[in-house]
Amino acid sequence: MDNKNNIIEVENLVKKFGRFVANDSLTFEVRKGEIFGFLGANGAGKTTTIRILCGLSSPTSGKISVAGFDVYKETEKIKKHIGYMSQKFSLYEDLTVKENIEFYAGIYGLSRNEIRQRSGKLIKKLGLEEEKDMVIGSLPQGWKQKLAFSIAIIHDPDIVFLDEPTGGVDPITRRQFWDMIYEASHNGITVFVTTHYMDEAEYCERVSIMAEGKIVALDTPAGLKKTFNASSVDEVFLKLAR
Repeated sequence: MDNKNNIIEVENLVKKFGRFVANDSLTFEVRKGEIFGFLGANGAGKTTTIRILCGLSSPTSGKISVAGFDVYKETEKIKKHIGYMSQKFSLYEDLTVKENIEFYAGIYGLSRNEIRQRSGKLIKKLGLEEEKDMVIGSLPQGWKQKLAFSIAIIHDPDIVFLDEPTGGVDPITRRQFWDMIYEASHNGITVFVTTHYMDEAEYCERVSIMAEGKIVALDTPAGLKKTFNASSVDEVFLKLAR
């Protein structure tokens, strides 16, 4: 499976919690610069997999590398090469826009000079010049999500993990958010995204579908629709994840 075009390689990943098997022999790879969709019903094992790939949790067994680093021995190196945005909104509600940007940029290891330059650029890009000294808690949800994503990639990571990033936002904001994902991918960042919205799965280059801890299908959206004789990824999902 060692392929220079792959940025994530997973072979027979198993994660057990006592007798419960959350990830049951997962094998897949993610290519550099790809938008990779990771789908599954609640409890299918998606978040557990993401936590392992981010170096936040250890696998029970299996061979896994992320950005060329081993998840068993090199988790600190992995963390320097990735960005992460969780489904539970990850910024500090009682800090201002500017403070949140500077705080996370510091955690991601940027120098003071880089933080100053990039935070100014980011605030301008998002059109938040007037809101930069407002606490995050006072912003609309859509703005929070866009800011959280922008902060997750402020250090130009190789990969960004997005765990249900568009939950609870309106369709227009979701579309804008996906424009940001496309831009990140165009700039060479690999995007690994879980979503509950099946229309979003159609925007991914390849899609994996999990059920009960196993990967039950993995292909392009068009390939999945063809294989399962379905008109949409939603239809494929319903056939597999029921």
